[in-house]
Order: sequence, then structure tokens, then C-alpha cells
Amino acid sequence: MEHVFPLLIARAQFAFTIGFHIVLAAFTLGLAHFLMALEAMWLWRRRQVYLDLYRYWLKIFALNVAVGVVSGVVMEFEFGTNWGAFSTRAGAIIGPLMFYEVLVAFFLEAGFMGIMLFGMQKVGPKLHFFTTCMVALGSLFSAFWILSANSWMQTPAGFLLDDGGRFHPLDWPAIIFNPSFGYRLAHMLLAAVLGTAFMVAAAGAWHLLRDNRNPAARVMFSWALWTVAVAAPLQILAGDLHGENTLRYQPQKVAAMEGDWNRPPPGAGEPMRLFALPDSAARRNHWEVSIPHVGSLYLRHNLTGTIKSLNEFPPQDIPPVPLVFFAFRAMVGLGLVMTLTGVAGAALRWRGALWRARWLQRIMVPLAPAGFIAMLAGWLVTEAGRQPYMVYGLMRTDEGVTPISTAQVMTSAVAVATIYLLVFGTGLIYMLRLLAHPPRPGEEGPVPSLARQTGDDAANAGRETGPHSSEQQPRHDETRS
Repeated sequence: MEHVFPLLIARAQFAFTIGFHIVLAAFTLGLAHFLMALEAMWLWRRRQVYLDLYRYWLKIFALNVAVGVVSGVVMEFEFGTNWGAFSTRAGAIIGPLMFYEVLVAFFLEAGFMGIMLFGMQKVGPKLHFFTTCMVALGSLFSAFWILSANSWMQTPAGFLLDDGGRFHPLDWPAIIFNPSFGYRLAHMLLAAVLGTAFMVAAAGAWHLLRDNRNPAARVMFSWALWTVAVAAPLQILAGDLHGENTLRYQPQKVAAMEGDWNRPPPGAGEPMRLFALPDSAARRNHWEVSIPHVGSLYLRHNLTGTIKSLNEFPPQDIPPVPLVFFAFRAMVGLGLVMTLTGVAGAALRWRGALWRARWLQRIMVPLAPAGFIAMLAGWLVTEAGRQPYMVYGLMRTDEGVTPISTAQVMTSAVAVATIYLLVFGTGLIYMLRLLAHPPRPGEEGPVPSLARQTGDDAANAGRETGPHSSEQQPRHDETRS
């Protein structure tokens, strides 16, 4: 028990910190590309609404990055404080991957961040757009290296394990592009896009409910729904391919996701369990509600295929089934809701009723965090489903913890939780205050005095371009992009 309790606290602390960080990092990634698209449209069309939206969301982006950097730094320190044994054994592989993330992604992102936030009037619109693209590229590189490291822990490859249990790199391309990396990267990037799209859609819906003819709100709502309509079906496809990969390399994770304790008889096929209460002690489900054969359709793409059941694995090698089972259903359920909103938006747009459908606007406001909640549920499936391994099949989680006392790990966990809740709570309140006000013509950027000067420059540039003057407000039908 003296060893188990510090392990549980260390795992809870890491889950808490990375849970915050993954949302902030995904929002940064999605917003960076949203800002890139807005600035590209402003350079192309020279319509003030795009520049106003760029400045509006740039303030949210700056706040999110400022808070997100702190969360990432604390998380990496925890590798040394709470997971020293893991760092010792796997540091030769994980260390360089984390270093590449800092060297290539963080410095690229941070190096151009100042120009992006404050430098439009200094470097000119086109060069400023280049800096926005570099920040977006940096966020993409960051996701690449972090997901490569995480995927290697899920599907390790390209290494040598010595007699002391240490992992040594042998083939870096095999390490970086390990068997699950491509599927995990695509799934995560689409999750970041969907999470950001729902936040933008909710902000647009909030302001449309107060002023249905607000052009900036229309652009936000329209762009976000287009994004959802395209990205949600792609996410279903990516999830299916990722599931096939997981079934190949981590079969007990898929069995836990399905709540499958016993393989069905030949020809019966796998059912789709809509609801159940998994009982790990009894190794069975209670109150199971299922549809016959449907599970075989998405697991084996036929009506009779089966998978290895949980009872075919040793009890000590299966993950916490209830957590994985319900997290998977939360992820899939929210994914279906997101897909339906995209379909509804496309149908209303086709009928020319998008702006009159106040019911959809009312629905989108409380769905603001839906994408990020689904992403967190998917992360729980991925990480809890990997248990009891830290490096899948090779190193158990209890082998990676630092031998520290309960008092030490509890103190650090309480301190981290307190500071995170204070900092992130303050940041969330400030972000909601910013979003509560609609984008205005001549919207100010992060530094008001500089934003006004930029606005004057933009207006002068617009007058030089003739009919697409930046002083012109877009017609309401032009915002239906």
C-alpha cells in the first residue's frame, strides 16, 4: 500500500495537468489555423470584417498561449519529479523527441509570436501573414513531436532493450513513424479543428441571437459550421482506421472499449453494447443493452467477425474497463452530435434558412465545449486503455514511478491543482468576458494604440484597392461564405 498510494496520486496529478494542457494546446493549434485563414481572406478580399475578426480572436489566442505554456512546462517537470524511473529507462528515446518539439516547434512558434501580436504596422500585411503562417506551422510541429512520443509509448518500435531494462534507439524513422503515429496524428488534428470550430460557432451563435445581422457573427457561425460539416465525417473515418490499428496492436484496449468479456459463439457476431455496467471483479457486465451483429460491422466490417475478449487476457493485463467503456461512449456520442450539427447547418444553408434558424443558434451555445470534452474522453480511452503499461507490453506503469513518499507527492499534487485552478479559472473568466462582446468595426488588437494605427493603415490600403475598400462593410449576403 505504501507504494500503491503514491503511484495513484502521481497518475492523478499527471492526468490533471495533461488534461488542462491538451485542451489548451489543441485550442492553440485550431485558433492558429483559423487566424491564418482570416488573415488570408483579408489580404485577398480586403474586407474589414475579416481584419476585425482576426484582431478579435488574436486576443483569445494570446491569452490561450500564455496560459498553455505554463501548463506544458509543469507537465514536463513531472517526468523528473514523479516519473524518474521512466525517464531513466526511456529517456534516450523520449528525451530527444521532446527536445525536437522544443527546438523546432516552440522556438518557431515563440519566435514569430511577438510579430504576430504587435507587428502588423511594422512589417506590413504580407510579411505579417507570413508570421501568422509560421506560428500555425509551429503549432503543427508541436503536435507532431508530442504525438510521436506518445504513440511510441503505445506502439513501441525501432529500439533495443538492454539487460537493465533501458530503451536504446536503433532506428529513428521507425521510432518517430511508429505503427500508430499516423492514425493518432490525424485523429488529434481533426479533434483540435472540431473543438475550435465549436468554440467559434458558439461565439457566433451567441452574438447572432442578440443581433441577427451582425456580419462578423455571421462569418464566425458560417465558417465554423462549414468546418464541422467537413471535419466531423473525416473524424469518423479517421476514428475507424485508428480503431483498426488499435485492434491490431492493443486488442485488450478495444475489448475494454466494447465491454466484451466473452467471445460470442461462431456466427453470432459482435453486438454493439449501447449501455452496460462493467464489473471487473466479476469479469462480466450488468444491465447490458446491445444490438446484435452491429459491433461486427465497425470492428470487422462484416456481420459475423469477432475480437479477443477480456477473459482471454490475464486479469493483471487488462485496463480499468468501466473508465474506458464509458469514456469511449462519451466520445462517440459527442462525435455523433457534432456530425448532426454539421449536417443540420448544411441543410439549412441549402434551404437559405441558416440565419433564421434560431433553434440551431441556441443549440450551438451550450455545445461550445463539446469538441474538447470529446477530445478529453478520447484521451482517457487512449491512456487508460493502455494500462497497466507505460510502454505498452514492455514497461508497467508502477515500474516508472519515482520512489517518493506519499507526503511529497500529495503536497506537489495539491500545489499544482491549486495553482492550475486559480490560473486557468482566471484565464477562463477573462476569455468569456472577451467573447461576451461582439467584434466591432475597427476592432482593437492586443495593444489598442497599435491596433488603431493598424486600422488606419488598413483603411488607407483598402482605399488604394478600389471597390474592395477596407472601410466598406460587407453586405450581409457576402458573409454567407
